[in-house]
Amino acid sequence: MAQVTSSQTVGPFFHRAMAEAGGNNLVQPQTRGERIVIEGHVLDGDGAPVPDALIEIWQANSEGRYDHREDTQERLLDSTFQGFGRSGTDDKGAFRFTTIKPGAVPGRGEKLQAPHINVVVFARGLLTHLYTRIYFPGEPLNASDAFLCAVPEARRQTLIAKVKEAAPERLYHFDIVLQGDNETVFFDI
Repeated sequence: MAQVTSSQTVGPFFHRAMAEAGGNNLVQPQTRGERIVIEGHVLDGDGAPVPDALIEIWQANSEGRYDHREDTQERLLDSTFQGFGRSGTDDKGAFRFTTIKPGAVPGRGEKLQAPHINVVVFARGLLTHLYTRIYFPGEPLNASDAFLCAVPEARRQTLIAKVKEAAPERLYHFDIVLQGDNETVFFDI
């Protein structure tokens, strides 16, 4: 007699198992570029915090080059910046990264993309990770960025961080809303 396997959800273990202490700090004192802090919350469809999510980011350095063997641009690498970090969420669904503002990177046809940070969300109940981007307000290249322009204008604000403070490091706020009103735009990668 065949038995049906019960359904399972994923998690809740990401923030404990995959985040290392200090993994949300991507900079060292000698790292080149404008230091910034990105903070925000992961919220479910009811606006409640998700206390056991993990946010992973990867980005180019301040010159617009990734620390990856496939990025063969002649732009400078910064050995003090790897461009990758992870942050678990706390009881209020909050996460925080200390990093640098990335430079513009070439996209298809060598057309420059607006400075952005790539984001992947791991959380309980998500069988597939969610991919999104953090863009910065006031960037001239936002108007021509292929990814940002592919998003309906009414939803683009879900991808653009908000400036909170300017000293000592520029502080940006970026909430990730998993579903419902103001749901963050996620990309099918």
